[in-house]
Amino acid sequence: MKIGFIGLGAIGAPMAHNLVAADFDVVVWNRTADKCAPLVEAGATQAASPAECAACDVLITMLADDGALAAIVHEHGLIEAMGDHTVHVNMATVSVECARTMAALHAEAGKIYMAAPVLGRPDIAKAAKLQIVAAGAPDAIETARAALETMGAKVWPVGDEPFRANVIKLATNFMLMAAVESMGEAAAMTAKYGIEPDDFLEIITSSVFAAPAYQGYAPAMTKREYDNPEGFKLRLGAKDVDLALAAARAENVPMPMGATVRERLSAAVAAGDGDLDLSAIAEVSRRQAHLDDD
Repeated sequence: MKIGFIGLGAIGAPMAHNLVAADFDVVVWNRTADKCAPLVEAGATQAASPAECAACDVLITMLADDGALAAIVHEHGLIEAMGDHTVHVNMATVSVECARTMAALHAEAGKIYMAAPVLGRPDIAKAAKLQIVAAGAPDAIETARAALETMGAKVWPVGDEPFRANVIKLATNFMLMAAVESMGEAAAMTAKYGIEPDDFLEIITSSVFAAPAYQGYAPAMTKREYDNPEGFKLRLGAKDVDLALAAARAENVPMPMGATVRERLSAAVAAGDGDLDLSAIAEVSRRQAHLDDD
């Protein structure tokens, strides 16, 4: 199977590496070309353009946001470059509106499109243990399944309409942001009573909240060290909450907790923490509780 892979960011790069390691014929492209070098060294082929990646069986795009995906599709004629049987698997976190637009553009051109956003941090991607939520025609999912199962621990089919997978991804990320924010607030509250964060966080992540959503972010909060190159950047979390709130507004679904979490993320970004790990949201609670005042 020949796989085209566009987008070698913090999660995309290890995903592509796992495909190469599994002996797929992988062709890669990234806007910052030097990010292709480690994959080429591992056995991939570097494409001269995104369109070259589209001449394949499965085309995977793992881009940062709606704008990046639209730019690749429109500026490089990606849909037109696809083969008649190529399956375009969009694995990025995009808005519901973008997901619907992409599905319509592919359908108008007679090309195959599906969505398969991933649940997991870069370290989970490296370990090939991502949870992959897939939506699209059953035949398309089956064509892509071997590649998806190479990159993830489980593939979750959720229907024929691609946007359904994106809705689930946005809802999941909203829940993640809310969980990390609540943990930061609770750690600040206990710290005010002289209970060290490592004591509190070890207890909760080993008992009532012994789950990846908490365990993955507690260590950084404990050490107050948030500069993690393999972490989930806080500014991307803010972007995802914006997308979730937009999806909710479109269907008149109240999400008051989402609005609160977005305010906290905005405060963290305003403080210069946007490129830090998501767990840095805990610093907003610490600052507002005056924990570090002299």
